[in-house]
Amino acid sequence: MDPIAYLDDLSGRPIRLGLAPLRRLLSRMGHPEKKYASIVVGGTNGKGSIAAMAAAMLTAAGFRAGLYTSPHLLDVRERIRIDGRMIAEEDLRSCADAIRRQLRDDLTYFEFLTAIAFHFFEQQQVDIAILEVGMGGRLDATNVARPLVSVISNISLDHSQYLGRRIEQIAREKSGIIKQKGCCLTAAKQAPVIALIHEACRKKRARFFRLGDEIKVKKQADGLFSFRGFERRYDRLCCPLRGRHQMDNAALAIGAVILLAGHGFAVDEAAIRRGLSETKWEGRLEILRRRPTVLVDGAHNPAGISSLCAALRDAFHYSRLTVIFGVLDDKDYGTMLRRLAPLADHLILTRPESERALPPAALLPMARPYHRRVTTVDKPEEALQKALAEAAPEDLICVTGSLYLMGVIKSFLNGPCEKPCMPA
Repeated sequence: MDPIAYLDDLSGRPIRLGLAPLRRLLSRMGHPEKKYASIVVGGTNGKGSIAAMAAAMLTAAGFRAGLYTSPHLLDVRERIRIDGRMIAEEDLRSCADAIRRQLRDDLTYFEFLTAIAFHFFEQQQVDIAILEVGMGGRLDATNVARPLVSVISNISLDHSQYLGRRIEQIAREKSGIIKQKGCCLTAAKQAPVIALIHEACRKKRARFFRLGDEIKVKKQADGLFSFRGFERRYDRLCCPLRGRHQMDNAALAIGAVILLAGHGFAVDEAAIRRGLSETKWEGRLEILRRRPTVLVDGAHNPAGISSLCAALRDAFHYSRLTVIFGVLDDKDYGTMLRRLAPLADHLILTRPESERALPPAALLPMARPYHRRVTTVDKPEEALQKALAEAAPEDLICVTGSLYLMGVIKSFLNGPCEKPCMPA
């Protein structure tokens, strides 16, 4: 079977959390994940943004930086990058073929892709890899690495059927990425979560740093922000991604990069500024076109929707708001709708391209208590066409609820119309 077809075939397999099959494979391959330094980024929201910003700063400092993220929007090659460039299709095929020859156990789609990333980064002799956790942490495929720095962005309820239904259970799973004598940064705010992460660090003799304590960030004029931490002070930094929450993510990325200095990865202020300002990360408060404005945001849980709502209130100006919403069936869509729907003048329910997508008709009873004008349109492209047909030039169309939905919309509109790095 063609290697890419084989990879696509794996996408239908159920999620499995566990490290043993991947560890056995990597052992047969000579442990490529140990051939370079790494950062592992976990948490509930903001993981990809933090990873992308850290990678961009390291690249700007002259290091060869691999970046592994998930999910992708349009092309699976988006998940594996070096110095901002996606893996070439021939390299993807060659790595997939090499891994298939070493297989003795069944792997999931995510495990197989993680193995491809590790192998490709070794082949390309990266200096460091920034790895985004797929789900949880303790049993996630990325957790076979031995990171110099572990980042836990924040913690809220998500993937409860796998990680637990209490915030403490989820925090315990995500704290699994903290390594013996390593260090951990977090922007978590809940006292029980902070205590759990702190205790995990104590047991592993890992250093613990927290946004709001050792690291401070402050919004400045013109959408810029300041960073304080680790005896460094940077003013008037450009946050490349929209939304106040992205400044917190940027602060964690800066902190992670600074902590690498003791391991031979010195990144000066000029590289931090340049890398941060040049970061590109699609599908997060990304504007695809103007007049009317079409905004896509991959918020896929209540915490993400709360950040989106804050951005809609504070960072955008518009006459009327149409929200196109589609979600997977394992999400807390009731809470998501309760927070988002009241902001909209028109709510259009649609279905992302995923076997786990919830039909719009099933969402309708949940949405009606929060909004008088609700429409269901099965196909995302048709939902967008309807919104565009009804919108005036000064209106805003916001597409959200699932990253799977973002890919369809971006493909339909053929990509963004502006550079992502704009002050919020």
